[in-house]
Amino acid sequence: MTEITETEALNRVAAYCSTAEHCRAEIAEKLQRWGIAYDAIERILDRLEQDKYIDEERFCRAFINDKYRFAKWGKMKIKQALQLKKISSVTYHSFLNEIDEEEYLSILRDLLNSKKKSVRAENEYELNGKLMRFALSRGFEMKDIRRCIDVSDENEYPE
Repeated sequence: MTEITETEALNRVAAYCSTAEHCRAEIAEKLQRWGIAYDAIERILDRLEQDKYIDEERFCRAFINDKYRFAKWGKMKIKQALQLKKISSVTYHSFLNEIDEEEYLSILRDLLNSKKKSVRAENEYELNGKLMRFALSRGFEMKDIRRCIDVSDENEYPE
């Protein structure tokens, strides 16, 4: 592989960042794979931030929005993914709290109702256990899962 200059690397990642939101850690990793020196990586990242190609807060807002609306992830899984991307909790905490609770619970309810159709269980207790484990694996918190399973139980099982 031919070595690329710092200017070429800057131009390439600027073009890459202009197509979608990325965080510092993702770009740093990409530059490291390209064999760019660490001091050059820092200069490139600073320049990208200065020119607003990367913005951690903008990235967080977009990431959180996409993950809970489209991937149907819970807050715990989103938080974990942001930590893996080396985003500080100070940056993402407020955006996680901005998630509309009604919309969030509605997504969880829909997820549980569609999962319920494919789950085989001997009784209601076993079904609820399986649904809880499923929702936990998607990163939803137990307090939210309980609210949705209790709500769906009242609607689904008329006595």
